Amino acid sequence: MLQAPLQSTTVSILATYLLFAAFLSLTAFVAARNLLGDVSLRRHAVVGPSIAAIAFLAATFEFSPFLALGAALAVDALAFRQLHDLDGRLLAGVVVIHFVVSVILGAILFSLIALIGSAPI
Repeated sequence: MLQAPLQSTTVSILATYLLFAAFLSLTAFVAARNLLGDVSLRRHAVVGPSIAAIAFLAATFEFSPFLALGAALAVDALAFRQLHDLDGRLLAGVVVIHFVVSVILGAILFSLIALIGSAPI
């Protein structure tokens, strides 16, 4: 049976998407745990893929970053509302904390990778 090899760009795009979705799911868990207490990590695995898809579609089709951010925050709020049935203020708090944790942790990880990548051999 003859199989066509996957192109490296396809694999790298898929791997990047999956890592980004996992990262966003983890930060969603951290945000919910921070505000709501004991929550399940497994339940928050559904938050990341949809937000990562919005980011990938916005980058691919060159949407406005503000439109993409608004859509991502709306989908994030919808996901948290479905998971935890929160009222408005608590829902806004979880979404804001998720955004802040994602930005801070992402900046730290990116800086660490850039630092390691620039280290002399």
